[in-house]
Amino acid sequence: MKLSHFTRRAVLATFALAALASPALSEEPVTINVGYAAIGLDNRPYAEGTSAATARAGEYLEKEFANDPNVKIEWFFFKGAGPAVNEAFANNQLDFAYQGDLPSLIGRANGLKTKYLLASGARKPLYLAVAKDSDIKSVADLKGKKVAYQRGTNGHLAAIKILEANGLTEKDIQVINLDSAGTVAALTSQDIDAAFGDTTLINLAAKGSAKVIYTTKGDDPRFGRNAGIIAREDFIDKHPEITQRVVDAFVKAAQWSSDEPNRAALFELWHKSGTPIPILEDYFSNDKLAYRNSPLVDALLVSQYVEQGAKAKEFGLIRRDVSVEGWFEPKYLNASLEKLGLQNFWRAYGANGKPLGS
Repeated sequence: MKLSHFTRRAVLATFALAALASPALSEEPVTINVGYAAIGLDNRPYAEGTSAATARAGEYLEKEFANDPNVKIEWFFFKGAGPAVNEAFANNQLDFAYQGDLPSLIGRANGLKTKYLLASGARKPLYLAVAKDSDIKSVADLKGKKVAYQRGTNGHLAAIKILEANGLTEKDIQVINLDSAGTVAALTSQDIDAAFGDTTLINLAAKGSAKVIYTTKGDDPRFGRNAGIIAREDFIDKHPEITQRVVDAFVKAAQWSSDEPNRAALFELWHKSGTPIPILEDYFSNDKLAYRNSPLVDALLVSQYVEQGAKAKEFGLIRRDVSVEGWFEPKYLNASLEKLGLQNFWRAYGANGKPLGS
């Protein structure tokens, strides 16, 4: 059956309108490799405590590209945390990653070409736990003790800042470099005196195998930890439309993770990591979800990265100055906030740790 000239033009116009109405699809097969600088209990490929963990467990990226068969999402979880993510970025094995402040700054100082797109897991508190029979009562009591944390992570730098605030340095303690699983085993067996960490330590204390004696929660927010979604510059340059849609997905996950009516469902989702729900409830107690799950690149976040870079050099964690000038790329986040009508959903904070306008 032959179509008239008018009919052919109408059909072509219909297809053109449909194409404009649909999200930009990838013409060539693209695999988006997403890293996460942590891993769940017993090496489960899930995490908890961040909007990035929500994006993984809730399959937000997969849903974003569900109608694009040429785009595939691959997630990678790293027991070696931030340093292992840097190695994967250096080998062009990752396109995006959730990563803490110190390792991402170390990567930048060493020449990794990345951009910081949005916050995820900003303002995370750090906990200090001691062996169950310990007589350690405060941070100052750690002098001369065996203290565990994972070197090269954002918890490492936060621990040093806490020590400094209490008149100590790393030279005043015996540093034991352990990941979360190793820390639990060593603290339980009392092979170490204390450890810095988060949910694993809360869980250990809940079982009566340790005691939490300090947390940055409720203390100066600048003692806490920050993290965000980092992307490889080359991928962004080659795939700006895909980058935008990835950021859209992360922002949607952040919005859902910030909505208080979702608190119970959120902890249930994060439970895929193996962390017990009561521990997550404790971890987020007295904190608004929107405070912990904000994606905003505000003055507090930027100032913290500047300070972390300076502290990292001061403490000998990096050998050269590291500048964040031009590193933060908020245009994709801003586009998502406008597209989703979320410009006023989260509250921005100033460099002094106080909400803007307060």
